[in-house]
Amino acid sequence: MKMKPVEETIMGVLGIELTEQSSERIVATMPVHAATHQPFGLLHGGASVVLAETVASFGTWHAIDQQNEIAVGLEINANHIRGKKDGVVTAIGTPLHKGRTTMIWDIKILDEEERLICVSRCTVAIVQKPTE
Repeated sequence: MKMKPVEETIMGVLGIELTEQSSERIVATMPVHAATHQPFGLLHGGASVVLAETVASFGTWHAIDQQNEIAVGLEINANHIRGKKDGVVTAIGTPLHKGRTTMIWDIKILDEEERLICVSRCTVAIVQKPTE
């Protein structure tokens, strides 16, 4: 299974950019604009969840056998703490558990002043790549 170019995925649609990547810490940014708004002009909680799961999935991907395994979201929760109308949010993910078949990530989404916008926990499954 080949990874698609980011611009052809939801990451491209929402403008998510990975700025730091390792198996111990992932950082990504996302603009807050029309594509990430809910109808009342605020950051959509679903966009925050997409950002959080993206961070957890890439963090897991950095810790697995990329030739034979893939990382897929299994469960996610999010608490939306504060609204945001514009600017940029930054997600910082760190692993809470690194197992053989699952990893659990803690993700904090912050605004430019480092105020907490959303906190999320995501469980990512590690599965064998399907044969093509």
